[in-house]
Amino acid sequence: MTAQSPAEGSATTTDVLLIGGGIMSATLGTFLKQLAPDWNIALFERLDRAGLESSDPWNNAGTGHAALCELNYSPAGPDGSVDPAKAIGINEQFQVSRQFWSFLVSQGHISNSFINPLPHMSFVWGDAHADYLRRRYESLSAQPLFRTMEHSEDHSKIAEWAPLIMEGRDAGQRVAASRVAGGTDVDFGNLTRQLVDHLGASGVELNFGHQVLDLTRASDGGWDVRVKNRATGEARTVHTRFVFIGGGGGALPLLQRSGIPEGKGFGGFPVSGQFLRCTDESIISRHNAKVYGQASVGAPPMSVPHLDTRFVEGRRSLLFGPYGGFSPKFLKKGSLLDLPFSVRPGNLVPMLAVAKDNTSLVKYLVTEVLKTREGKTGALQEYYPEGATEGWELITAGQRVQVIKKDPKKGGILQFGTELITSADGTVGALLGASPGASTAPPIMVNLLKRCFPKEFGGWEPKIKEMIPGYGVKLNENENLLEELTNDTNRVLGLDG
Repeated sequence: MTAQSPAEGSATTTDVLLIGGGIMSATLGTFLKQLAPDWNIALFERLDRAGLESSDPWNNAGTGHAALCELNYSPAGPDGSVDPAKAIGINEQFQVSRQFWSFLVSQGHISNSFINPLPHMSFVWGDAHADYLRRRYESLSAQPLFRTMEHSEDHSKIAEWAPLIMEGRDAGQRVAASRVAGGTDVDFGNLTRQLVDHLGASGVELNFGHQVLDLTRASDGGWDVRVKNRATGEARTVHTRFVFIGGGGGALPLLQRSGIPEGKGFGGFPVSGQFLRCTDESIISRHNAKVYGQASVGAPPMSVPHLDTRFVEGRRSLLFGPYGGFSPKFLKKGSLLDLPFSVRPGNLVPMLAVAKDNTSLVKYLVTEVLKTREGKTGALQEYYPEGATEGWELITAGQRVQVIKKDPKKGGILQFGTELITSADGTVGALLGASPGASTAPPIMVNLLKRCFPKEFGGWEPKIKEMIPGYGVKLNENENLLEELTNDTNRVLGLDG
C-alpha cells in the first residue's frame, strides 16, 4: 500500500516533510512513525523509486562501516602510534544501527534480506605499511569492540582468508592483513526501499518523480515548500512545520535556499568514481571478504581501494575500486551546473581556501581521470595479481559531495565525513557529506531528533530505548551488554551463521 499524494496545484499541509528518498529520510521517517504515529509525514523524491542515488548498492560501498577494515578511521599519529578513539566511535554508532534494524525486523516491519555476514579485512604491503598495520591491530584488538580481530603477515594464512589477493604474488614481498570475521555487507538500496514501503503502508504520503524547487519561511514560523511533478510539470506548495533536507549531494543547494544562518558558509566539492565489476562467476565465487587497502596520497576516504564482495538484491558480486573522478554534478543524475550554482558570497572564501590547500587532491583526481583502462587494470593487480582486463567491466559509481566549511584559521577546510545542520528553532534539519553516512543513519537521526524536537524528546526516550536497548551506553565500556546485544542482533539479522 502506498499513500496517495493530493491533487496537483493544490496547497497542502503536513507536520513533517522529507526531501529525498534515500536512507536518511527513510530512517528519520521510520523513527517518527514509531515516536509520533499521529503526525502527518510527506516524502518527496525526484526519481521514480526510493534509494536510487547514494543509497543504491552500485553507488554505495555497501560496507557496514564499523571501522573494522577502513584504515582512514585509525590513522597513525606523528609518533607512529594509533589512537583507537575514532574507530571506537564509528563502531559504537554502527552498533546503534544494528539494534535499530533488529528492532524493525523483529516487529515484522522489514525483513533481514538487506544484510549479510561478510569478513572485513585490511591489506597492505611494504615495511612501513606493515609496521603501521601491526600497531593498529595492537591498539584496536585491546578494545572489546575489536577483540575478535585477527592479524597475520603469513602468506599462507592470508591466502586462507582471501586467496585472490595472494595468488601470483611475490613470495618475498612483505604483506600484512587484519581480519574481523564478523563484518557485514549491507544493501542500502534494499533497506531503503523496505523502509519506504513500510512508511507508505503506515500512512506516509509518498511522492516519487517530484522535485523540490524552493523552500521559504512562512509567517507562522513553518515552511512553504514548492514542489514540481516532473512528469506533468505541475507545481504545488506544501506547508510544513518541519523539513528535513536529506537529498544526498542535492541537499546543499536546498539548504542554501532555506537561508537559515546555520547553513551559511558551507560549500561542496563533488567527487565521482568508477568500479571494475567482475563478470566471471568462477572468480566471484572464490572471494568472500571486503578487503580495504591504503588510500593514495591526496585521495578522499571514499576512494580507498577495496576488493569487495557485495550482495545486490541477494546476488553475489565482486568489485574493485573506486577510481576517483570529477564531475560538477552533485547527484549522479544531477546537472552540470550544480557546482557553479552552489557558489555564494558566503562560501566563496572557504571554497577558495580549500582549493589552495588541497593541491594533492586535485593532482590525485587529475591522475585518476587520465588513467587508461590498462592503468585501472594495473591498480586491480596490486590487490589481485592475476587479475586481467578480460572478465571485468567498468561501471560508474555514485557522486559524493564532500563538505567545505568555514575555518577561523585556514578560511575553509574540506571535511571528509557527515555534517548535521539544524536551525536554531528546530524547524529545519539537513545532512551533508558522505562516509560513513548510511551505516550510521540511525544514530545521526537520533541526534537530529534530540536537537530539533527538544520538548518531545524526553517523552520519546523510553521508546527509543525499546528500539535501541544499548541507547546511551558505551558498549566498549560494558562488555556484558556488548556480548548480549551482539548475540541478539546476530540472531535477528541472520548473521550468526
